[in-house]
Amino acid sequence: MVSGNEVLRGRVRDANGPALADDLERRGVAVTGIMQVPDRFNLLVEALRAPIAAGAALVIVTGGLGPTHDDLTMAAVAEAAGVRLVVDPAARAMVEERTRGRGPNRRDDANLLDKQGAIPEGALVLTPAGTAPGAVLATATAVLVALPGPPWERAEVWERALASPPVAAVLARTSSLPERTLRITAVPESRFADALLRAPAPARARVEVGVCARDGDLEVTMRGPEGEMDALHGALTREIGPAIYTDDGRSLEEVVAAGLVARGARLALAESCTGGIIAAGLTELAGASRWFAGGVVAYEDAVKRDVLGVPEDVLVGEGAVSEATAGAMAVGARAALNVDWGLSVTGIAGPGGGRQDKPVGLVYLGCATPDGRVVVARHQFGGDRGRVRARARVAALHLLRRVLDD
Repeated sequence: MVSGNEVLRGRVRDANGPALADDLERRGVAVTGIMQVPDRFNLLVEALRAPIAAGAALVIVTGGLGPTHDDLTMAAVAEAAGVRLVVDPAARAMVEERTRGRGPNRRDDANLLDKQGAIPEGALVLTPAGTAPGAVLATATAVLVALPGPPWERAEVWERALASPPVAAVLARTSSLPERTLRITAVPESRFADALLRAPAPARARVEVGVCARDGDLEVTMRGPEGEMDALHGALTREIGPAIYTDDGRSLEEVVAAGLVARGARLALAESCTGGIIAAGLTELAGASRWFAGGVVAYEDAVKRDVLGVPEDVLVGEGAVSEATAGAMAVGARAALNVDWGLSVTGIAGPGGGRQDKPVGLVYLGCATPDGRVVVARHQFGGDRGRVRARARVAALHLLRRVLDD
């Protein structure tokens, strides 16, 4: 359960529910739902009681552990479990230590310290990552876990919750099945569904398959006995083999990085309509400096010309969004950063800027190789600005992946 008006109303994206669900599923816990609940005491209590009544063994709530009037999670957990909310001396001391020096009179504000130090009676206190302690409360039928809302705090405190005896006892009753993740490109969901139907019936019956479409790719998760997963995997390989670009769960960025590392190569980027999101994704990988030199966000034509060396006559005659410009940007990035490979993106992300011969969603990608080749691809993407940019990012990385494999 995720608490907070800001999450429910879309001002903050929920990163906690999916992360916890994924972690629990990997540990063999069947997750039956993720609820988003506003900061209203009666609704929080009802949302906690419902899964308990339905027989859930583990109920987790994130957020609402702060000192303000709308931080109601601990009180709601106590009410749902039928126990008192009490100020725990150890929890209060943790809050006092963590808030020392953070603002005028914070250390002396007894009301704030008491509020954040209040824990359901009988609960185990989880040491905070920030200022808010978490808690684990075992009831007669379920284990309730209260975690902080900021994702980095939640992740750290969740690790402590996992080590607590009540949560560990729940996990000890589970039996996780092996899991495998395939990533597939340029295959519509309908075609994948057809390929799946051609797999052996026993494998289809015993393997749980999940399909998620993401920016032109499919992420396929399989969970089940190894033998049946092998049979299913083999059937999919026969049907759509070339489209499966990884079967070990690695991301597209990780696959590209491995290709560059295997060749002892380094990459430079030239991004226009994507505005640096390709570079951002690549540099999320630890050790990216081994194979990624950097990039140029060449939004204005002057930057394309003066920094990347795109000829003026190309920009005037062909336009900034063209095959010639994409190729020249890739070559220019490679030369500017003195590396082996150059990758470029230029397009019209919208919502304005399109015309009949160059509509919104038109994107050109360029890839310059160490041997002087320049490969350019043209795409026409649908959707809003965010979707065009996201699809362009994925398509650019796939172009690089394919050329690296040539």
